[in-house]
Amino acid sequence: MDLGECTKIHDLALRADYEIASKERDLFFELDAMDHLESFIAECDRRTELAKKRLAETQEEISAEVSAKAEKVHELNEEIGKLLAKAEQLGAEGNVDESQKILMEVEKVRAKKKEAEEEYRNSMPASSFQQQKLRVCEVCSAYLGLHDNDRRLADHFGGKLHLGFIQIREKLDQLRKTVAEKQEKRNQDRLRRREEREREERLSRRSGSRTRDRRRSRSRDRRRRRSRSTSRERRKSSRSRSRDRHRRHRSRSRSHSRGHRRASRDRSSKYK
Repeated sequence: MDLGECTKIHDLALRADYEIASKERDLFFELDAMDHLESFIAECDRRTELAKKRLAETQEEISAEVSAKAEKVHELNEEIGKLLAKAEQLGAEGNVDESQKILMEVEKVRAKKKEAEEEYRNSMPASSFQQQKLRVCEVCSAYLGLHDNDRRLADHFGGKLHLGFIQIREKLDQLRKTVAEKQEKRNQDRLRRREEREREERLSRRSGSRTRDRRRSRSRDRRRRRSRSTSRERRKSSRSRSRDRHRRHRSRSRSHSRGHRRASRDRSSKYK
């Protein structure tokens, strides 16, 4: 696909720095990467659905039974193409023995495909059988023919476009799982912090209530002390006033008694 030049910076040193930093804290770049890859897959799936719709409108309609037989041939073609691409890859890597084993499996699938093609041919007219029956690849949205040869199948399933979309889809599944796990962990951390905050608030309210109770108790004690002190002062003041009245009364009584005795002496001396 001609997507143009990538605008991102591709640097192995930066990638190593990110991998080290991501171990210490979550940077959540996985979310950006997931969104980026989802845009590729969404566009590919959109093209796949459009291609299927176009084929349904242009290709000759066949019965469900014939369609199922054609689908079986397509599936065997796909299996052959994948096995051939894998055999070529193993051969390029120097693993000749494994490559030979894969080619033996290809021969078995080819035999199954031949039988499936016979069933498909016998279920419809020869003129219709010669028409190229197409299907759309579910991975990369490319067209595949029912009568494609092994080379064409190997080129498709071993091609960069098909393998690239396989890699993208696998990576996207991995990122979705990673993001879901991190979001779950993040939600649990947020819930734990909220519970801790609520617990601290409850403790703070209880502490504040105790503090207010202690303040009220101390205030009541101060009022009681002031009340008792005032009462004592009032009693002292009352006793003091009472003593003062008593002293004034006694003083007046003495003065009256002395005056009476003096007047009596004066009268007695006059008669003498």
